[in-house]
Amino acid sequence: MKKIKVGVIGTGFIGPTHIEAIRRIGFAEVVAIAGNGQESTERKAAELGIPRAYGDYRDLLKDDEVEVVHNCTPNHLHFPINKEIVLAGKHVLSEKPLAMSSEESAELLALAKEHKVVHGVCFNYRQFPIVKQLASMIKKEQLGKVNLVHGSYLQDWMLYETDYNWRLAPEVGGKSRTVADIGSHWCDTVQYVIGKKIVEVFADLATVIPVRKKPSSTGETFGGQSPVDTAYEDIPINTEDYASVLVHFEDGTRGVFTVSQVSAGRKNRLSFEVNGSQQSAQWNQEEPEKLWIGHRDKPNEILMADPSLFADEAKSAIHHPGGHNEGWPDAMKNMMINFYSFIRDGKDPHSDETPFATFEDGHISMCITDAILRSHEQQKWISVESIKEVIL
Repeated sequence: MKKIKVGVIGTGFIGPTHIEAIRRIGFAEVVAIAGNGQESTERKAAELGIPRAYGDYRDLLKDDEVEVVHNCTPNHLHFPINKEIVLAGKHVLSEKPLAMSSEESAELLALAKEHKVVHGVCFNYRQFPIVKQLASMIKKEQLGKVNLVHGSYLQDWMLYETDYNWRLAPEVGGKSRTVADIGSHWCDTVQYVIGKKIVEVFADLATVIPVRKKPSSTGETFGGQSPVDTAYEDIPINTEDYASVLVHFEDGTRGVFTVSQVSAGRKNRLSFEVNGSQQSAQWNQEEPEKLWIGHRDKPNEILMADPSLFADEAKSAIHHPGGHNEGWPDAMKNMMINFYSFIRDGKDPHSDETPFATFEDGHISMCITDAILRSHEQQKWISVESIKEVIL
């Protein structure tokens, strides 16, 4: 079978992660990467064993062999590069956020529909096996009626005033940081699990460290700083380190979540609990193989990831026997399996059910982020703008 030819734009933390996941599925092949400058991109291509390197992403888009392009660049480049990928007629998988505003994401969704390309956004937490199992349980009403959802996404990589990264600059990372970066994952995962959209928000945001010390040289995301003496520059910070958000779902279900990048000891703790009229269920990404199930009239349970215990519709997401834990890289693999199978089988994202997040989901995420920012500014409930006119 002919392999699907892939190009990846962006060579930082997430680009090579995409490349590794693509290689694990077997029927797609990364044939080109693009970075910032020819010499450094050639070094990265040699390191990763990729035949072609482009110092300018526009040259990659002119490569006729490339059928699919992954956009793994910093946030401010997502919209213009996604737009150029679509206009080049290539299928596209973008890192989140899809764009810098809901106006931009609406334009991308409309363009993708017009040009009939397969489009995806890398909301990979919905691809965890137990997340899919829980979504199946809720759809079958095994928890009863969902009454409320609560949780958090906590990290500690921005805990110190000397922690600095490109995401802190609004002109590069966007006007929202913690909400757009990790709150978007929480919202997407929970909406997927309970099958309901967030329609209204009330938000409280805070910049815990208002002035940070920018080192003379910075490392990759999550890379930490060198222990050696470093020269620093004081930089005022205008994006949030923390947020707590009350949410209303479309059926009246209530919820609340907290996101933070300054919570010591929490490395990548996306967690949520769904309280139903019959049972509760809780999942924590740092222990991805476990689903806590709560009861009132009998002992609580822990469901371990095991294909023999999963619903039929969730079994395809788990690839090893019970006890062989699958985690974040495996969820990325599932994302690539579903995205590339969709392309291989000639399906249409505007008529066929997509087993991955699309530009529509990316646009919904941008609408939620915009509503959260407006809610904090105005200190009141804000409705999430309708996307109906874009989807139809």
